[in-house]
Order: sequence, then C-alpha cells, then structure tokens
Amino acid sequence: MLDFIRQKQQTIIIKVVFGVIVLSFIGTMFLVWGKGSDGSKRSQGFAAKVNGDKISLEEFQGAYQRIRNIYQQIYGQSMPPDMEKMLNLKKVALDSLIDNHLILIEADRMGIKVSKDDVSNVIAGISMFQKNGAFSFDLYQQLLKSNRMTTDDFEEGQKKELIIKKARQAIKDKVVVSDEEALNLFRKENDKIDLEYVTFAPADVIKEIKPTEAELKEYLQKNQDDFKTAEKTAITYIMLDPASLASKLTLTEDEIQGFYQKNIDRWQGPDGILPLKDVRERVKAEALKQKSSRQAFELAADTLFKNIKSGDLSQIASQLHLKVQETPLFPSNAPPQTLTGETVLLKKAFELKQGELGGPVETARGIYILKATQRVPSAVRPLAEIRGDVEQRTKAAKSVELARKKAEEAAGMLVAKKTITTKNTGSFGYSAKGDVPVIGNSPDLMEAAFKLTTAAPAAPAPIKVGNRWYAIRLKTRLESPRTAFESTKAQLKQKMLPKKQEESLTAWIKDLRSKAKIETNPTLVADK
Repeated sequence: MLDFIRQKQQTIIIKVVFGVIVLSFIGTMFLVWGKGSDGSKRSQGFAAKVNGDKISLEEFQGAYQRIRNIYQQIYGQSMPPDMEKMLNLKKVALDSLIDNHLILIEADRMGIKVSKDDVSNVIAGISMFQKNGAFSFDLYQQLLKSNRMTTDDFEEGQKKELIIKKARQAIKDKVVVSDEEALNLFRKENDKIDLEYVTFAPADVIKEIKPTEAELKEYLQKNQDDFKTAEKTAITYIMLDPASLASKLTLTEDEIQGFYQKNIDRWQGPDGILPLKDVRERVKAEALKQKSSRQAFELAADTLFKNIKSGDLSQIASQLHLKVQETPLFPSNAPPQTLTGETVLLKKAFELKQGELGGPVETARGIYILKATQRVPSAVRPLAEIRGDVEQRTKAAKSVELARKKAEEAAGMLVAKKTITTKNTGSFGYSAKGDVPVIGNSPDLMEAAFKLTTAAPAAPAPIKVGNRWYAIRLKTRLESPRTAFESTKAQLKQKMLPKKQEESLTAWIKDLRSKAKIETNPTLVADK
C-alpha cells in the first residue's frame, strides 16, 4: 500500500487519500499512548489553551511527531523537504488536539460514558498486546514499561479515545438523508439536460479596447518589472589552471595513504573495496589533482590579498604570469561564450561593485580572480520607447476584464429572461469528470448546470472555463421516471450518508470552536 502511494504521490487523488489516512490517525492517536513520562516535571509552556485548560507542549510534540512519522512512512526517505511545510503538519497536529479537547468537554455535557469493561475489551483487541491470538497481560505490561508508561495512564488515554469516538458517532447517527436530497441526486445522475449559453473570451473583445494615454501610463507604473532593462556588467578576469602546478608537485606516501583512506568509497570493485596496490596510480592522479587545486586556490588568494587595495588586476596577473581577459557588457542570462556554464563566476560578477576586485572563485575550469569594470543598473524604459509593447499588454489585460463583464451582463439577462442570442450544448447527462459537450471540461459548470431547475433556470454568475466565461441557462430537462427513483431511493440515501455525516461532524466541531476561547502558542506553527 505504501509503495503504491509513494509511486502516485504527486496526483491530486492521492493527496486527498493522504488527508484521509492522516486524519484517521491524528484524530485520536495522541491519546493512544497516554501521557508517557520519565518522571520529570512537565514544562511550564503550553501549546494551546482551550477555555483556560492547557494543552501541554509534550502533548503537542507527541502528536506532531506521530503525524510526521505517518507521512515519513508514506513517502519513505524520498519525502520532499518542502512537503511538511506544504501540509502544515504542526497546525494539523495542534488543531486535532484542540478539537479532541473540545469534543471531550462536549461529550461530558452529552452524558457520554465509557465503562471499565469497554476499555478492557478495546485493549484486549489490540494486536500488539496479543500472543498466539490472545491477550497477554505480561506482554501488555512489558510494552507499556518499555515506553515508560503506567497502565493507569494508558487506560485513561484509551478511555478518552473511546469517549471521543462515541461523541463523534453520536453526531453522525443524527444525520438523515431526506427523500428530497436523494431525489436531487437521482435526477443529477439520471436526467438529461440541454443548456443554452453565451460566452466571451478576451480574444472576442480585444478589438473594442482603445486605451488612453493615462491608462498606458497607469499600466506601466503598476507593471514596471515587466518593462525593465536587464542589469548588465563587464569584467576583466584571470584564470589560474591548477594543472599548471601539478607538474611541480610531488606526493608523499602518507599523502597517498591518507587520500586513499579518506575516499575509500571511490575504490569499490565487484567483490568489495580494492586494495591500494590495485588502484595506486588512480589514487595518485586524483590526490595530485586535489593538491594542485588547493595550492592554486591558496596562491590566488594570497596574491589577491596582497594587491587588493591597489585594485590593479594587471599587477596580480603579472605576479601570477597570467593574461588578463575582458568581456563586453552582458546581462546575467546571456554571458559571453567564453564564460558559458561558469555559474559561480557569473554570480560573483554581478555581486561586485564597479571597480571592485573579487575572488578567488573556483570552478571546474580553474581559479578565477575578477574585476567589475562597468555596471549598468536595471531601469524602466520610457513609455515612448516601449509604447507598442505597453499598449498590447494593456489591451490584453483590459480584454480579460471586459470579457468577464460582458459575461456577467449576459448572465443577468438570462436570469431576467430577456432576449439574447445563445448557443446550445445539446442533450447530455451528468459526468463526474465534468465533460460538457461543446463547452469542454469543467466540473464547476457541470455541477452548476445540474442544479438548475425550471423555476430557477439560469446561473446567477458566469463560470470560467479555460480563458472563457460562460453564462448558462437550462433549455430543457428530460427527467427519468419517478418509479425508477423509488426502487433505488434506499441505495441512494446510503450512498449519500457518509459524506453528509462528515459534513455534519465538521460543522459540529466548527461550532464548538466558535463558542470556545482558544489561545494557541504562535511560535509552534509560525511559517519559517
């Protein structure tokens, strides 16, 4: 199961599945292991306060760590670094603790009780406490002790978990799907409808846009970054090739042995690590390359340091017996051909002020020392120079606004049953994927269309599909026979019940929160 999820981790469906998996655990898991303690005192801080009751930092850390472990199991070692931030796991853990605390308080008001037998039966059914298919009290005590827990703490946690489950189920049990709700679903799944619609896209109205001088200036002012010239720099530089020093260097036996040992993983053979005698020449070559690179860098750094105040690159080049190279002005995205791929060097070039020396910069090619000879900052060009581009973009932006406005006006006319030229989709049935004939794929439009009735045939607002807005109105609706509904009514109600129960549960918890005084520790869920 986890392997499947890891393979499909980027799909929307699996992300939803993740939510269900995690919430099913986090809902009560903070209680599963009770208040395990090593006998030390609890910290004086708090994760949250609910109507004055503290949720401790220890409870929060336990819940957070467990939910994080769940996701770690789902993703394995390949869990993306930013996934935790995206999922906001700390907030999920804290919200769950708060919700469960509120549910416990409300459960007491509801008169929900749990007996010792109820707790015992649950514990006896936990597989980790079973041996040969039966509950083992010795194993139970052993596992709790290894987790630094007492039986009282664990059983109290299980009691609270049962109370929460009973309270949640009590809310769910009150939910009823009415005949009307079932009929609406039956009609959506079985009726055929034909829509008439009016549509507008920016391309349909762009010719109507005639921007004024003031509008062009306003657009340029609001979108300056789109019209800025690229920042440019010109540099002179020298490059010291470490290979030029290699012929003058030698290696001691200790250096060879040391390099071999420090890089032992490089000498892997088919049957394990190869002995030094079998890879000696390769070790020597790589060790010599590393030594020459290090000495070249140190030589460049020392020479630069001695001449840094002069700012004279020619003087440094003379001392190193190198030739100064120079570039014309260039932007960061179009460097000279001779420096293509030298990312670290180019980054340094744009960090230097005009006239400033910089380096040493080490790349695969060699060791660079450079000087910024000219800097031209980024700037917004005058409107006169870019009028055509600004006008084109202004028209594009305003055409989007105009297309939406015209679609809103058309929707108003359809609602008011005024005369307006429309197009038809033709007859079609409901599709969960949202494929609407002629119009294209739009789950939102599909849902809106099947909510239309003869009493309220037009959608009050247009719906965007791609880059178009659609104002829609029900033209005809072919209803399925009512007798077919009667034979499937019970099945439809059962199908709708779980979703309605979850909605009811969510609304209940939201109401509990709205009536409670909740204070959270902001440092726990701060976006860092």
